[in-house]
Amino acid sequence: MMHSAVNPTPSSVPPLWRFAAILLLAALVIGASIAMVGCNAGASEIVAPRFEVDPFWPKPLPNHWVLGAAIGVAVDANDHVWIIHRGGSLEEKERYATWNPPAAECCRPAPPVLEFNAAGDLVGHWGGENGDGYEWPASNHGIDVDYKGNVWIGGNGRGAQPAALPHDESRMADAGRVHDSMLLKFTRDGRFLMQIGKHNMSGGSNDINNLRLPAKSLVDAKTNEVYVADGYANRRVIVFDADTGAFKRLWGAYGNKPDDTQLPAYNPKDPPAKQFRTPVHAVTLADDGLLYVCDRTNNRIQVFQTDGTYVDEVFIERNTLGDGATFDATLSRDPEQKYLYVADGSNMKIHVLERKSLKILTAFGGGGRQPGQFYAVHSIASDSKGNLYTTETYRGQRLQKFVFKGVGPVKSANLGAPWPASE
Repeated sequence: MMHSAVNPTPSSVPPLWRFAAILLLAALVIGASIAMVGCNAGASEIVAPRFEVDPFWPKPLPNHWVLGAAIGVAVDANDHVWIIHRGGSLEEKERYATWNPPAAECCRPAPPVLEFNAAGDLVGHWGGENGDGYEWPASNHGIDVDYKGNVWIGGNGRGAQPAALPHDESRMADAGRVHDSMLLKFTRDGRFLMQIGKHNMSGGSNDINNLRLPAKSLVDAKTNEVYVADGYANRRVIVFDADTGAFKRLWGAYGNKPDDTQLPAYNPKDPPAKQFRTPVHAVTLADDGLLYVCDRTNNRIQVFQTDGTYVDEVFIERNTLGDGATFDATLSRDPEQKYLYVADGSNMKIHVLERKSLKILTAFGGGGRQPGQFYAVHSIASDSKGNLYTTETYRGQRLQKFVFKGVGPVKSANLGAPWPASE
């Protein structure tokens, strides 16, 4: 039996062009949604400098020399790396070769000032003794090599002999004379040039002639002025002429007149302190004239113009107690100096910030003894290629190099130890 085909009426089935239009519209909507997701992902992606530790830098020291607490690092115009450390912090069994008679072949403290070339060879060493016209700090602290090649050294020793630091270093500013009330200037081969301040003569944070346990300095090549983070007993930044030592200006937190009133113990729930806590631990100066000051036990960096005008502040690991989080800072070496690197000796990491916005982008390191980890990272500096160098205090006792690997996406707020990528 034959069945005739049933033909649909024009009103029951859409024409083909309608199907095509619907499919095209759906494709456009889906494509736009994918594009929007992609744009949002790109906008939220964190981009930052990336590094790998060089576990073979520097090369071994000669003469069975070992480092004590390493409390300063600087890079000069030739990309030579300078550090300062405290041989007196070594344990007796780290000094066997110095016993009389020697107890063993190893070891002995290296001279306090060490100079390495870019390849990691030790090419210079000196310091540690009193000389004609100066006394070496009881506890040397911080090192800077200025644009003329001169070397500046501070100190945080209260007496003629170094003493153990208190658990809370913001308590170091109690009343009394201190030995290290001066900043010393040397040639690159260790010849004494100038001293600013006199030991045991500090009059506090508004004394314009003496320092009081100065932590670190830098020289501005544009003005030939030396800025001092002053420091472990004073609560200020102070500026001098780098040739004559003549006083220029000083200021405290928020650009105010410094106040030596002892603050109560830091509490992260309290409002931000209106003055610096000790130690005022480091200063670094950008090419655009912004000065970054590490107010260590307040866990913050304050930003100033070079005349002391307050600009901004950022808190780093705000809940950190005791030693604080902002030990030192250095700048990236791109023309805009886009990034600020902050050494955090309590949380054992390097924080990477976008300099202008002070936005925290990521961090690397973490506590430990292996290359790329830290035990009390204290100081940080960068070379002309963007590589970073760090020193570690207390029982860290070492210098490390982190090779700049370019700027790119980072996957985490804490990247851990930047171990070299496998082949």
